[in-house]
Amino acid sequence: MTRILGLDPGLVRTGWGVVETRGAELSFVAAGVVRVPESGALAERLLALHRGLIEVLQAYRPAEAAVEETVVNCNPATSLRLGHARGVVLLAVAAAGLPVHEYAARHVKRALTGTGGAFKEQVAMMVRTLLPGCRTVAPDATDALAVAITHAHHRETARRIAAGTAR
Repeated sequence: MTRILGLDPGLVRTGWGVVETRGAELSFVAAGVVRVPESGALAERLLALHRGLIEVLQAYRPAEAAVEETVVNCNPATSLRLGHARGVVLLAVAAAGLPVHEYAARHVKRALTGTGGAFKEQVAMMVRTLLPGCRTVAPDATDALAVAITHAHHRETARRIAAGTAR
């Protein structure tokens, strides 16, 4: 059994979701959102994000982490702030000693729905289908669970290829 933490970085809301894998079987553990004040000094907001992530890491003790890559925004300042938040996310999981895997949003959408251009609603429906215990989670947490599921599928496929049992 392996516990995977999926993360969807954001400066105001960072979604997180934890799944467990047993071979190809997935099960929902928990999901939520680390909320950071929308105002205040950037350094203090990043510190609040870090503290929230540490709480999640300590509470759920994942073995691996999967992080969604940043989508470049039209506004350079917004992209830069999101990059700061993503850096804190990567630092927190790396400092906890976890292997960190990164996935582009299009890759996550394709892994769950079969198309990289899927809508958020389609991804959310697939998350609920694959993890029946997570019926009512926030959209940011749903996105994080999608990243965790993507990594779980990627991990299982790599295991099967290594074992010579890929379909």
